[in-house]
Amino acid sequence: MRPARGPPCAERRGNCKLSLDHAAKAGDFDTRMKPLIGISCCVKPFGVFGTPNHAASESYVRVALGPVGGIPVLLPAAGEALVPEILPRLDGLILTGSRSNVCPDHYEGPPHAEGTPEDHARDATTLPLIRAAIAAGLPLLAICRGFQELNSTPADQRFARVRVAKAHSVRLVPESPIAQLAGGVVDLPVNSLHNQGIARLAPRLIAEGWAPDGTVEAVRVRDARGFALGVQWHPEYDWESDPVSRSLFEAFGKACQAWADRRTHRAAAE
Repeated sequence: MRPARGPPCAERRGNCKLSLDHAAKAGDFDTRMKPLIGISCCVKPFGVFGTPNHAASESYVRVALGPVGGIPVLLPAAGEALVPEILPRLDGLILTGSRSNVCPDHYEGPPHAEGTPEDHARDATTLPLIRAAIAAGLPLLAICRGFQELNSTPADQRFARVRVAKAHSVRLVPESPIAQLAGGVVDLPVNSLHNQGIARLAPRLIAEGWAPDGTVEAVRVRDARGFALGVQWHPEYDWESDPVSRSLFEAFGKACQAWADRRTHRAAAE
């Protein structure tokens, strides 16, 4: 017995067309790729044997997934050789805070007091990474580490309330990028947890915010090709409750998305 025939050829062709049209509409979704956000890691001992681990605080992962709107990529402290391999794959870079201090050898400073934590592997990675990112115009946001030492709560503070509490205010340059993100505010309350600071600004850094004692709290890179800002405080701790912190990360995320879009278009053109 022969199986029943399907509909006439013309009808089948019509059905095929309708199916293809439906498939096109069903597949008409947003193909925009989320930006890949590099997050600098520290080398920290872990477990009973103190095994070296490359780690970053969860707060940076959450902020990358949250207001930045990207995909976090933890960057191991693997040295300068990592830079040319990873930089072309990133759409933004967050330089994290840390309990460790930048080694004085890198800024011709006096040796640290005995027992001061340092992270030479991180220094060997992040310092060339910063230079390459700025040269390329890759969006960059620097937080805490390497900034001014300030008389405030120790950086390893374990109490959540102290992490988000406003320790002091920062006087912002009117109309500066940070002030604009703060909605025009020029006296901005911030949290503050750090051990180290910059005594002398690098030639390309422009100070745009100061603590009451004169400590530089916010900077931008002069003539940067892209988003390149740094803050001494910790917006990653309070972005869920502080609108200025959220605005900072959203602006960074917007720059990262624009970079990702351009990278995608370049790849498609090739």
